Amino acid sequence: MTYTHSSYYEVLLMLGGALLAAPLFKRLGLGTILGYLAAGVVIGPLLHQIRDGEELLHVAELGVVFLLFLIGLELKPSRLWAMRRDIFGVGAAQVAVTGTGLAGLALLTGLVDWAGALIVGFGLALSSTAFALQILDENGDTNTRYGQRAFSLLLFQDLAIVPLLAVIPLLAHQSPEDPTTALEDFAVAVGAITALLVAGRYLLNPLFQVIARTGAREAMIAAALFVVLAAANLLQMAGLSMAMGAFLAGVLLADSSYRHELQADVEPFRGILLGLFFMAVGLSLHIDVIFSGWPVILIATPAMMLAKSLIIYGLSRLTGSPHNDAVRIALLLPQGGEFGFVLFTAAAAAGIFSGSTASLLVAIVTVSMALTPISAALARFFLTEEAAEEMDEDFDGAGADVLMIGFSRFGQIAAQILLAGGREVTVIDHSTERVRQAASFGFRIYFGDGTRKDVLLAAGIERAKIVAICTHSKATTDRIVDLVRTEYPNADLFVRSYDRIHTLSLRERGVQYEIRETLESGLLFGRKVLEALGLGENNSLDIADDIRDRDEARLQLQAVEGLSAGRDMLHTKPVKPEPLLKPKRKTEDAGDETVEA
Repeated sequence: MTYTHSSYYEVLLMLGGALLAAPLFKRLGLGTILGYLAAGVVIGPLLHQIRDGEELLHVAELGVVFLLFLIGLELKPSRLWAMRRDIFGVGAAQVAVTGTGLAGLALLTGLVDWAGALIVGFGLALSSTAFALQILDENGDTNTRYGQRAFSLLLFQDLAIVPLLAVIPLLAHQSPEDPTTALEDFAVAVGAITALLVAGRYLLNPLFQVIARTGAREAMIAAALFVVLAAANLLQMAGLSMAMGAFLAGVLLADSSYRHELQADVEPFRGILLGLFFMAVGLSLHIDVIFSGWPVILIATPAMMLAKSLIIYGLSRLTGSPHNDAVRIALLLPQGGEFGFVLFTAAAAAGIFSGSTASLLVAIVTVSMALTPISAALARFFLTEEAAEEMDEDFDGAGADVLMIGFSRFGQIAAQILLAGGREVTVIDHSTERVRQAASFGFRIYFGDGTRKDVLLAAGIERAKIVAICTHSKATTDRIVDLVRTEYPNADLFVRSYDRIHTLSLRERGVQYEIRETLESGLLFGRKVLEALGLGENNSLDIADDIRDRDEARLQLQAVEGLSAGRDMLHTKPVKPEPLLKPKRKTEDAGDETVEA
């Protein structure tokens, strides 16, 4: 009973620490990751309330497993294949060059021999998947060019842990593994991956289809968790990483019709366990090691992060990344990674270096993790002005009754009306900033240039009943209208107009509906001013309706006779409010063509 009470107490402490630290650090602009880390350090090493942080870390690694599964759900096999050059080209080069460079620095310190230096160098060359992807997700940068390349590097690093662990016995001068046994291990790994691919291709979709027919929501959640954990454990038993198994399972389900439901089911577990992982990193921090070896950590940690950043920046530039993307990647991945814990522990057990050296390396990795949010935030100071940032044009899931092009303030308001009315809307916008902002509020919009036919086709224009053009540039709007009118003449166009002249131009093009962006807001503003001056609400509403009707009549006249027609409609007699009488539908308007909304 005492143990159960202790377990509940520890859970309560961790939840309380997360509740306090994460919002506080988020409010301070430091990010939730540092908040979780700080909570873990306070609860564990400082207050000694939880002492089994390393054991908890193994359980909390499930957060990384679920994270990789969700990332796999967003990557179709075809898209993953398109990333192969970054994964096996740039990724392999990063591990090789960074590992060699850091091994050289480790050898110069004299703390380890050449075998230990290799383990140190290549262990520190691996970055933290959990930290990097969480920062990308919080900033809405997962689908940017630099985000995709950073993910490719992380993916190869997860693969690299397998040969790095296999080479430890050789470096420790232990008896080499029997060739037959090595061949068997390789066959087991290939067999496990093949089994996972076959199951994903032929079993998973039928399984979810059967469960969905039962209507049991809890069964779908259980099935989602089972698939993630089963795939992770299958590859772990084959000598590969759990995260890799979960990632492959996600990729295999990326084309499934149940993808969105799986994502919704797994997401809460991912969030909780990933937060627990960051707290567990703080809990497992060896304060005594840091205190005893602080001069080494103080020098080694920034030196490692600087060297790693410079190497990653150089490789990124050599392989085609622009300066800004290379800076972001370099300052996102300078830390040590979770697999470094595994590698250094295994090396110490094999006698390559001492246990105290392994603890010191683990402390360096942990401190570098804690510095990652700060490192990533520093990237903005090294960026230069450049052409507009691009994102990958991924239109998976697009295709609704309404295709909206442009998501500035006008489009955002219109979209809220449509969504509140129960309609689905596919939104595309060419601003990476707006895509990120929308993602941070849980609203998905697709990155794309609405003036391109291929983008409109990918966004589902052929299935759309209405194309709503809400771009704020008159020239851009006209280009899109002309393109849609030429390529998709049967599409109904609802267009945001810039001014009266633009309205007339759009009507000549045959759009179904157009509205000047400031017309209704100007009418409402005028009504509220009249009401503030003492005019009744009904009178002010009638006046606004009268102005709207006169404006429409004038537009129709100008469409036939030219822009100078209808000027006499601008001047009317003022309305004088009379109690209990319907107001006359006339008013005085001092405006003219140049000041009209």
